[in-house]
Amino acid sequence: MKVYFDNNATTQVAPEVIEALLPYYGQVFGNASSFHQFGKASAEALLTAREQVARFFNADVGEIVFTGSGSESDNYVLKGLAARAEEGHMIVSPIEHPAVLRTARYLAKKLNIELTELRVDSDGLVDPDELKKAIRPDTFLVSIMFANNEVGTVQDMNALGTVCQEAGVPLHTDAVQAVGKLPINLSELPITYLSASAHKLHGPKGVGLTYIKRKNKPPINLIHGGHHEKRRRASTENVSGIVGFGKAMELSTADNYHREKLIALRTRLEEGILSGIPKTTLVAANAERLSNTANILFANIEGESIVMSLDFEGIAVSTGSACSSGSLEPSHVIRALGYDHGDANGSIRFSLSRYSTEEEVDYLIEKLPPIIKRLRSISAL
Repeated sequence: MKVYFDNNATTQVAPEVIEALLPYYGQVFGNASSFHQFGKASAEALLTAREQVARFFNADVGEIVFTGSGSESDNYVLKGLAARAEEGHMIVSPIEHPAVLRTARYLAKKLNIELTELRVDSDGLVDPDELKKAIRPDTFLVSIMFANNEVGTVQDMNALGTVCQEAGVPLHTDAVQAVGKLPINLSELPITYLSASAHKLHGPKGVGLTYIKRKNKPPINLIHGGHHEKRRRASTENVSGIVGFGKAMELSTADNYHREKLIALRTRLEEGILSGIPKTTLVAANAERLSNTANILFANIEGESIVMSLDFEGIAVSTGSACSSGSLEPSHVIRALGYDHGDANGSIRFSLSRYSTEEEVDYLIEKLPPIIKRLRSISAL
């Protein structure tokens, strides 16, 4: 059996999305900036996708900027606002995706910018009161992710946004993992900038977006050139990818974001592992988490050994963020939650999707205990 439980790294493209985007690899190929009928056909497709995205967020079409990825979107906001401010103070959390955390640290090193990394509690939550204390008169941006990619913790964005709003400071959120899994009403949430990516919700790779709340200044461009995206992001638009993004967002809302099914599967997985394998810990067990995400620590084992052993059985899981999978260091997210180096080394992320089944979960629960027993018997830890 082949089982894919690494959906927070990327998802399979939905068949409906493939069907929607295929024409834009063939008969509809014009440049959306061209005035002839070939270009107009592509421009109409872009508008339709932008409307689909705007409906998902309850936002205006003019607030949506399409980018090449979620990482580009994060960089666009952080670097663009830092360039606009030229100096000052930025706040992030220590459990951000590397696209935010490394960018913020780079800006603090290279520019006249001070950086505060807020503490999180043992579930990965940012305290709004701590955020309020950290904001200074020269704070020009707060960036806190909506939902964590490794442990699934969902932040109280309304409370955090209210703190920022009252202080007159814009709030950016990396919502790459949240979009398509949670309802996000940007007409109500006090969020100024938001980043998302299509391939995390059964859309194609190579396309993301930035939401810029109306009447707020856009970041200074990351990519200069033509007048695309209302002069906010130069480069001929990836029409097929954007069409797929719009369709994927439209599909994601079915059955309340598939939450009931995913929570049932996640619970089955967690209970099966925790009851069947000793010395295991569910991370962020007390927090609201994404319905598809479980991160479990296996004491006295290297996570990479578990991943490789499961792969041999046809099961794909992850030790953490796919963007950090080449690193030998333990997860910065797990460490920020207060776990020591040894515990963090045994962290495994299981991330399900709308296509996951009970049979796949049961197959994992069957194959994992003997793997853990064998690895512990030979582990130097």
